[in-house]
Amino acid sequence: MTERVFVDKQHPRAYQALLDVAKAARAAAREAGLDRGLVELVNLRVSQLNRCAYCLALHTEALHKLGETRLAVLPAWDETDLFSPVESAALRLAESLTTLPDTAAQDAAYAQAAEVLTPDQLSAVEWVIVTINAFNRVSIGSRHPVTGLSA
Repeated sequence: MTERVFVDKQHPRAYQALLDVAKAARAAAREAGLDRGLVELVNLRVSQLNRCAYCLALHTEALHKLGETRLAVLPAWDETDLFSPVESAALRLAESLTTLPDTAAQDAAYAQAAEVLTPDQLSAVEWVIVTINAFNRVSIGSRHPVTGLSA
């Protein structure tokens, strides 16, 4: 296999710009009244869908530090009543904007999210989704190694 270029290291200014967008997205979420746990749930769910091992490890660790206990059921979040309406709306939107289903399915996910999220919250969640998808592509394309996992 050909060794991958770590694009974040090869072009650090571009990567720093992505980090700045992610920081702004987290700030927008916080200002819209969304807590860090919800942001990390969205980050983890998107990373699950994209199969980004590096980001899965990173966001699982972050959620563990926040005391999150529902990680085992996150892939089936919509089959449980363990997630709040706001969390469910954010996760549904995350799946829709990551998998890019047909327009009708996207519209349905957005309409459901708009029932429980304010316009500021909708926008903030979408920015979180956009940034984690971008980070997933950076890590997948670069084949960032997963290291330092705690048992």
